[in-house]
Amino acid sequence: MPALPGKSQQPLKDPILSEPSTCMSPKAQRPLTVLHLETGRHLYGGALQVYYLIHGSARLGLRNLLICPEGSRIQAAVRDLAHVLPVRYRGELDPRLGIATIAAIRRHRPDLVHVHSRRGADWWGGAAARRTGVPAIISRRVDNPEPSRLGRGKYRLFDRVISISQGIRRVLVNAGVPAAKIVCVPSGIPVAAEPAACDRSEFLAAFGLPPDAFTVAVVAQLIPRKGHRFLIQALPAILSRCPTTHLLFFGRGPAEADLQRRCAAAGLSDRVRFAGFRPDVRRFLPCIEVVAHPATMEGLGIALLEAAAARRPLVAAAVGGIPEIVLDGETGLLVPPGEPQALAAAVIRLLSDPDLRARLGRRGRELVQQRFSIRAMVAGNLAVYTDLLGEARCPRPAA
Repeated sequence: MPALPGKSQQPLKDPILSEPSTCMSPKAQRPLTVLHLETGRHLYGGALQVYYLIHGSARLGLRNLLICPEGSRIQAAVRDLAHVLPVRYRGELDPRLGIATIAAIRRHRPDLVHVHSRRGADWWGGAAARRTGVPAIISRRVDNPEPSRLGRGKYRLFDRVISISQGIRRVLVNAGVPAAKIVCVPSGIPVAAEPAACDRSEFLAAFGLPPDAFTVAVVAQLIPRKGHRFLIQALPAILSRCPTTHLLFFGRGPAEADLQRRCAAAGLSDRVRFAGFRPDVRRFLPCIEVVAHPATMEGLGIALLEAAAARRPLVAAAVGGIPEIVLDGETGLLVPPGEPQALAAAVIRLLSDPDLRARLGRRGRELVQQRFSIRAMVAGNLAVYTDLLGEARCPRPAA
């Protein structure tokens, strides 16, 4: 994770965003003002993307307002970058979110409203913008389908829908959202000039691994749709060909106890490490041979971007937006979802071929630098803003 306000590291820097300029509003030549709604309480996933967007757009002269839950991590993270309007509310049916949004629009007169999450923000934010006559955008980050009637009703409240992958775009079109309304703007991550080096001894000590260990890691919440169980089912076949293999599961979630039971029942507990949530996971990625993502549903896959930026070869299921990161045979290997045998074969192929791992890792990093940088994400969102408002004076940073 990049440095955030209140942390000891240096602040996030991006050369294309380092020089402030001015994005002017069509209204009275004042800075373009955007009211963001983000209801996540933790600073990862979608909320972290909102932080990156506010950080980057503020450097380009935008005036950002943020409605977020009181006490959330993003509230503290953007306090020097945006005017924060914390709200105390109880879940997606609580009308206080809508009331607060209407009040913010009337007081601060934003040029547009950008809704970044669900949990009620989609309905309340869209309805508030519609009631006050302000253009509205919603970002869609997940690929789980919605009933067509629900989708058509909700997305009618918005002038544009930003999908973070073409996979999500297809889900939206299938739900009845007009294709002309949808713009694909992939998520972005900060990419260091060079990936960190592997400190092998520290890595082995941190996770209690033997010196000859080959490691396959999954970086994801421990929830059923992330597919950890398929990698556990694939492990015996992997061990038959690569006997020093160990699995590392980074993350927490309600499926942890079930996954541990599966490992115990298969006699694999000594080969699977449940590493928990590690905010410093980037530090260990260079030491991992293969990063796997056997999900059954995935909007895009930030963990895959992080791994590719560290030059790690990828094995992942061909679902959602994953094939936009894992280019089969180029940045990693794709397998059908829910098929442990195919997953095992792909992992064995990579563990057995260090040259292939190196080639896929190099190309993966190049892809992230080209398509999934923070600068590209900020540029894409600003392009949607200026297209919607018909405003040509806001600079568009090069992707």
